[in-house]
Amino acid sequence: MTRTVLLALDTSTEFCSVALLLADSASAPVQSAIAPHYASGNIRVWFRHEATGAVSSTRLLPAVRELLDDAGLALADCDAIAFGAGPGSFTGLRTATGVAQGLAFGLNVPVVPVSTLLACAEGARLNDPSIPPRVLAALDARMDEVYWADYEFDAAIGDWRTLHGAALDAPGSMPLPDAPFALAGNAAAAFGDRLPALSAAARVDREALPHALPVALIGLRALRAGRTVAPEHAAPDYVRDKVAQTTAERLQARAEALR
Repeated sequence: MTRTVLLALDTSTEFCSVALLLADSASAPVQSAIAPHYASGNIRVWFRHEATGAVSSTRLLPAVRELLDDAGLALADCDAIAFGAGPGSFTGLRTATGVAQGLAFGLNVPVVPVSTLLACAEGARLNDPSIPPRVLAALDARMDEVYWADYEFDAAIGDWRTLHGAALDAPGSMPLPDAPFALAGNAAAAFGDRLPALSAAARVDREALPHALPVALIGLRALRAGRTVAPEHAAPDYVRDKVAQTTAERLQARAEALR
């Protein structure tokens, strides 16, 4: 019997999101009455997704312990640690990266960095399996910009192909896919008609946001494919090179927003 246990973390937003995945050919533990639960085939995932604001770092490890207790597993059972690598909140990305590294070092297991944009695409597919295979993931990057990436789910291999990796653009400059697509993420709500992809999309899922459940499912496929890194090589993917705008940039962005 082959069993895989993977812990997934995401603090790229104002949520503290933790998931514990068990892939097992035998019967899994009984569903917890406390933690939300996802099951498909021989895969079961327990997760917590809590709005914690700026204090997610203090909630992260206690949430891990609670999920382990819910699933009847120990931290030492984990075969890998996946985490939302970004883009997202700079502080949140550093938190998830640091905790993933620390746990992986202690357990001597690999780390699986997962794009938060890919997590949005996976989340949209979880919410509605009938969406087009092409998914444009777009998140509000603040400063009047959008984080985006273009993905396609390949049913033949049961995994995503990245057609354009994570990028940063003004809402009106984000290129559109050349095939019917779904739009995932909160950029649609943040920018409305200023986002051309909103009217061009065949489906729009504003609720498909970074979450530890899709991070865990993506992480499992990456682990099985050998797409892991050593803990010391785990790093956030900020995408944006700077945190603050100059006064001139802020004034220009404000003027463009009012046009």
